[in-house]
Amino acid sequence: MGPGYFVIAIMGCADGGSACTPVATLPTQYESRAQCSAATNAALEANTDFDFPTLLAQCRAGGAPTAAAARESIRVPVGARRS
Repeated sequence: MGPGYFVIAIMGCADGGSACTPVATLPTQYESRAQCSAATNAALEANTDFDFPTLLAQCRAGGAPTAAAARESIRVPVGARRS
């Protein structure tokens, strides 16, 4: 089973991206990495108040899978009942 959700972490970088420090984790949770990735540009535009020459946004997996995701990953034989 994969992660239950993804969050955007804002990273502050001193040298263009190789030595970065986490500066914030945004509270919004995304159901997929694709949804999270699509939101990273807006997240960077809204979080420019950190004292670093370069800021990056990364999607990170968080938490346990949601109940819906867990149900989708369980294969039930045809004709069997789910409880």
